[in-house]
Amino acid sequence: MVQHSRPKRGSLGYSPRKRARSIVPTIKTWPNNGNKPSLQGFAGYKAGMSHILVIDYRPTSTTSGQEVFVPVTILETPPMKIAAIRLYKKTPYGLKAKTEIWADNVKELEKVMPLPKKKNEKKADEYDEVRVIAYTEPWKIGGIPKKIPDVMEIRIGGGDLKARYKYANEILGKELSIKDVFVEGDMMDAIAVTKGKGFQGSVKRWGVKLLHHKNRKHRRMIGTLGPWLSWTRGTVPQAGQTGYHKRTEYNKRILKIGENGEEITPDGGFPHYGIVKNEYVVVHGSLPGSVKRIIRMRQAIRYMKGVKVEKPEITYISTSSKQGV
Repeated sequence: MVQHSRPKRGSLGYSPRKRARSIVPTIKTWPNNGNKPSLQGFAGYKAGMSHILVIDYRPTSTTSGQEVFVPVTILETPPMKIAAIRLYKKTPYGLKAKTEIWADNVKELEKVMPLPKKKNEKKADEYDEVRVIAYTEPWKIGGIPKKIPDVMEIRIGGGDLKARYKYANEILGKELSIKDVFVEGDMMDAIAVTKGKGFQGSVKRWGVKLLHHKNRKHRRMIGTLGPWLSWTRGTVPQAGQTGYHKRTEYNKRILKIGENGEEITPDGGFPHYGIVKNEYVVVHGSLPGSVKRIIRMRQAIRYMKGVKVEKPEITYISTSSKQGV
């Protein structure tokens, strides 16, 4: 008799499927590109989705040069403030933080972490990596009730180490805009925590098939946990936490960076968010996470070659009500 086989259901590449440690995702890998020192990342808050009409910029597409319908995600990106410089030294065990240089005007972080009393500039010449500690300013957003800033580490890339360190000192204690990091047409990676779905069974969590309708008592369960005389392996699909996982989506195109939120805010505001009042970013496609969630943007790390877009030509932005009115 022919033996039927199929690929295993559910990828183990995302295991263990447990809740993210923090709603602010960490970035472990940064690109090595650019001739001038600059921040390699930024953060914004997800306002919602809409649609636009844009001239198709993909030369190999069947609709190249034509007006096409595109779903987009809008992120509100108020300025971020640079709180400190963190210098790293390469060791056999990886990068190790050597010293930090803090700004004086970062009182907003007093309720988040203990702040040093004075700057520390010793050993500023012994370093192999320059990064900054930045934080968001959510109190400038009307759609988010939180007032506590989200703190994160962002790498400074481009140029040599001395130029990076000089640039870090220039921006220390200052507010930076999304336009200081990205321009319209750039590719970026989106890192965020996905929507949480709670404790779910193996059918929803791993996509296993339902059992036969004549199965005893249950259908939404797996056939077997394995042999009797051994432990249950971790590869067996079982119930557990679903969603609220840190995920990275690569190569997202930035279609527009604007300052006037009225240009993209739909009638009645975005559902569960409200009105966009600060600078905003329009990204091609969907992004992980729910509305109001923080999404970190990083310069694209896998986009080695492809279509270079100076500035997408947008002909229409939908501002119709998303509430069915």
